[in-house]
Amino acid sequence: MIIRLLAGTAAGLALFSGTALAAPVKGAPELTNNDLYKAAGLRTAACKLDKGTSAASTRKYITKLVGCLNTAWKPAIKGFTPVKVEFKAADDKESCSTGMDVSGSFSEICTTSIRVRVADDWIKAKNDLAVFTSITRTWGGVVTGQSGIGQAWWGLENDADEAVMNEQNRRYYLQIDCFVGVSAKAVGRAVKDWKPVAKVPVFWKNRYQGKTANRLYWLEKGYKSGKPGACNTWTASSSKVA
Repeated sequence: MIIRLLAGTAAGLALFSGTALAAPVKGAPELTNNDLYKAAGLRTAACKLDKGTSAASTRKYITKLVGCLNTAWKPAIKGFTPVKVEFKAADDKESCSTGMDVSGSFSEICTTSIRVRVADDWIKAKNDLAVFTSITRTWGGVVTGQSGIGQAWWGLENDADEAVMNEQNRRYYLQIDCFVGVSAKAVGRAVKDWKPVAKVPVFWKNRYQGKTANRLYWLEKGYKSGKPGACNTWTASSSKVA
């Protein structure tokens, strides 16, 4: 049996569950026909961010970015609840979603907040690529959680054929990538090359991210459109979620 990974992180804010098996997914309207896809394009607003190279400036950067994302996504999600940032102590390395100790910086959803550990790798970095990517990926879990997508994905049957299960999981994580693109557009970030974004690792080994070419496809699609509806991976052909 294959289980859904990191459900607490990805769907921590969700309330819905459902079932489905087929690929592309059928019989799960919270995935394939979610109200989120009907939302207008997110308004693009400049979110002036300066990470700096101190712990205080990095925390300020993260707090401001999450605030911008709250503002950008609120009109798109019915009943949206603003999300707060909680910073872990410097010596607190434990991930709430995996139970693992993580040596560097990371962000994740814990209950209804984005919890972040800020370490030297983000603080001393000369650019904000890693922190921006981590926060917007984590924000994708906020979107799936508050829209009902996360719990609907979690509710897909866990005793399906392994190939079907693997594809369902890739659909989920490629949708997260697409939401990263939408978020980047919404906060006014200029991105000409998504390859560095795709290379930023997550703090746990995710074998369901899909082929690099497909990750780039969904990142770019979300960014160019600026609309959540561009991110419906659940009705895409299998070749686009391989």
